[in-house]
Amino acid sequence: MGFASIQDTIAIESEMPWEKRDVPATLYQLLTRTKEKHGARNAVSFQLLSGENDKAETLSWNEVHARTCQAANMFRDLGIGENDVVACVLPNCNETILTILGGAIAGVVNPVNPLLEPEQIGAILRETKAKVVVTLKAFPKSDVAQKTAEAVRHAPGVHTVLEVDLNRYLSPPKRWIVPLVRPKNPGNHHADVKDFNKELRKYPRSLSFADATGDRVAAYFHTGGTTGMPKVAQHRYSGIIYNGWLGGTLLYTPEDNVICPLPLFHVFACHVILMAVVYSGAHVVFPTPAGYRGDGVFDNFWKLIERWKISFVITVPTAISALMQRPVDADVSSVKTSFSGSAPLPQELFRRFESATGVTIVEGYGLTEATCLVSVNPVQGMKKVGSVGVRFPYSDVRILREVNGEPVECATDEVGEICVSSPGVRAGHTYTEADKNEGLYHFGKYLRTGDLGRIDADNYIWITGRAKDLIIRGGHNIDPAEIEDALLAHHDVAFAGAIGQPDAHAGEIPCAYVELIEGGKVTGKELLAHCKIHVHERAAQPKHIEVLDGLPKTAVGKVFKPDLRKRAIARVYNAALAEAKLNAQVVSVVDDKTRGLVAQVRKTGVVHEDEVGHVLGAFTRPWTWAE
Repeated sequence: MGFASIQDTIAIESEMPWEKRDVPATLYQLLTRTKEKHGARNAVSFQLLSGENDKAETLSWNEVHARTCQAANMFRDLGIGENDVVACVLPNCNETILTILGGAIAGVVNPVNPLLEPEQIGAILRETKAKVVVTLKAFPKSDVAQKTAEAVRHAPGVHTVLEVDLNRYLSPPKRWIVPLVRPKNPGNHHADVKDFNKELRKYPRSLSFADATGDRVAAYFHTGGTTGMPKVAQHRYSGIIYNGWLGGTLLYTPEDNVICPLPLFHVFACHVILMAVVYSGAHVVFPTPAGYRGDGVFDNFWKLIERWKISFVITVPTAISALMQRPVDADVSSVKTSFSGSAPLPQELFRRFESATGVTIVEGYGLTEATCLVSVNPVQGMKKVGSVGVRFPYSDVRILREVNGEPVECATDEVGEICVSSPGVRAGHTYTEADKNEGLYHFGKYLRTGDLGRIDADNYIWITGRAKDLIIRGGHNIDPAEIEDALLAHHDVAFAGAIGQPDAHAGEIPCAYVELIEGGKVTGKELLAHCKIHVHERAAQPKHIEVLDGLPKTAVGKVFKPDLRKRAIARVYNAALAEAKLNAQVVSVVDDKTRGLVAQVRKTGVVHEDEVGHVLGAFTRPWTWAE
């Protein structure tokens, strides 16, 4: 099935409505169909260490099916019915895949970010009423077991904790050493603790209970926040299988090998990659529990490409930035395409990657609330760098703005809020908490994404900003209110505004501007130290705090953040130009109706225009020469 333009999207939709497509109704049906078609083929591979010759465990589709059935049977025996929750607080490993698939077949699986703090994990466990938690056994250089134990202590509904011991992935002598240096098992909670793999082996390798008879909620995914208490989105079989169908019919074949160093607690890795390989019968490789954050992954990445004969690379802008600091020291000729998501990709990074590897990066767009996929730059068609491509089949994307309180569709290239209706959007029931769904939809069906954007004359979607006020650091959402509350707790601070300042590696990082009370004397440096104590999540701690005589405010006294963003762009861009010793500086930042905030640059002496482009192209916000 071809997918090269919006015409292909329309042609696919005109064949038949989504409801008539011959797709499985449940995840178990999908996995069984793939096992019957591709049983002996490689399905998933995981290696604990990042070296090109390090030990790896590869499971065939026959084995994934059998072990998933064992996991589902185990969960059902532990009292997990179709409406009960299995929480998966794990980094990447093969047991994570079995927990996700088996949990969604037996009940509702809830992958939880193990990087969250214990109180956040505990809040999610309570919100979802989780009964079973699958997590790590205490392991060197990891605090996942300790944090999960503390979270379970505050989640009275959890009755069983199943532990995964990563030591089984090691070879001697490292395997012998781990028991000698393993941290003390945390315990200290009310739940029964069992060994995941020992328990798994007790159960039959075929499903011992009746599969679901149709569509239902099968997964909970919390929003990507690293601060605050994340909201929990509900995903049905139909939305999960829709995402699998998109990847399995438009992107992957059974012969493809996909490398995914992204975490399975995120919809990008779980629904866009894992479910797409389940649908297609392709092979996916997960290097190290921490993916791109794992020791040596960036240094060994190109050699891993050669080892596994990778055809599709899954990445994010922060990872591309790190990879471009390493030489391409292996044969990467097997790679067809690299997919990038989670945050906007700077044009300079796009060019560097393509020049270094000969591979084109394809940007896409999705969000947890829509089960994930919305649009992509077509692999076989025209790619507009900086856009997120054309909508996928059966994803209805509208740019809407409110006029007199009513939604109105925007004209071509007019900026408004990106709104989506698709098989992945469960209108009226996106979040588990009903009150969070109020005001979330236009016309009763279009999910309001909170992203500002436009659709051009070729039907390519461009993201120009955010209606909601989140800071996105390397794909993680940070609530600025967490930073502002911490700053306002200081006795010298009267007003605070936290925003994301441009960053060449992470897309943006937190910074803040403050206005002091009369007579206040605290400095920006002192407030940075204050935030290290009072902003709980490290990722949210601001990297720059500036004291201003007065913050820009609206007529009703609210801090006007667009002016702060302009100030931050000018400061960061000018610092980058000065560091590169270029005769140019930002003289203003303007709000362009189609491009968002744009830095205006003026030459201050002799300078080559390409040099300025090389420096500022590393950032996501656009720039242009001042008139």
